[in-house]
Amino acid sequence: MNRMLIAMLTLSVSAAIAQGPPRGPRREPVTITSAPVAKDAAEEKILGVLDDMDKTQRRGSLSVPVEDGRILRLLVESMGAKTVVELGTSIGYSGTWMCLGLRKTGGHLTTYEIDPERAAKARANFQRAGVEKLVTIVEGDAHETLKKFKGTIDLVFLDADKEGYLDYLNTLLPMVRPGGLIVAHNMTPRMADPNYLKAVTTNPDLETVFINKEASGVGLTLKKR
Repeated sequence: MNRMLIAMLTLSVSAAIAQGPPRGPRREPVTITSAPVAKDAAEEKILGVLDDMDKTQRRGSLSVPVEDGRILRLLVESMGAKTVVELGTSIGYSGTWMCLGLRKTGGHLTTYEIDPERAAKARANFQRAGVEKLVTIVEGDAHETLKKFKGTIDLVFLDADKEGYLDYLNTLLPMVRPGGLIVAHNMTPRMADPNYLKAVTTNPDLETVFINKEASGVGLTLKKR
C-alpha cells in the first residue's frame, strides 16, 4: 500500500470520527399526556364524579388541578397510606382523588374545612362518589379543631390558609410517622409562606423537593426514618 493511499485512508477515518455516528431522521417533539383509565366499575364511578366536579363545580372552589389530584392518589396508594389528614376540604375534589387510593389501602381521610357551605358540598360529593365511609369531615377553624386529632399519620395534605401552614406543620409533624409525607399545595413564589419554606428546607429530619413549580407548585416533604 503506497503512502498516498495510506494518507487518504487516514483522512477519511479522521473525518468520520469528527462527524460522529450517522444521524437518523429528525424526530418531531411529542406531547406526553395520559388520562385516568378505570380498573373497575367503582373506580369508573369515582372518576365520573371527579370529572363532573371539574367541569361544573371548579369555579371559585380553589380545588387542585386535575394533575395534582392524580399525584395525591398516586402518593396515597403507592405508600399504602392508612391515615391521611387534609387541611382545606373545599368541595371534596382533592379528597375524592385520595379516596381512590384509600379504598385500596383500607385507609381513612380526616379532612378539615372552615366554610360550612363548602363542607356541605364536599359531603354530597363524597356520597355521590360512594366514598363517604372513607372520610370524616371536621368543620371549624382547623387551628383549633386539629388539636383534638390523635394517632399516627401517613400523609398530610396542606391546602388551606397559606400563612397557617407552619402552625399546621408544627401541630402535625410529631404525629407523622417516620417515612411519612407532608404535601403542601401552592408552593409558588407568589403564594408560598417563607416561614413554612424555611421550616421544611432547614430541618435535618426532613427532606423536601418541589414539583410543578411553574404551575400550581407542590412541596413534597419526607419525614426521614
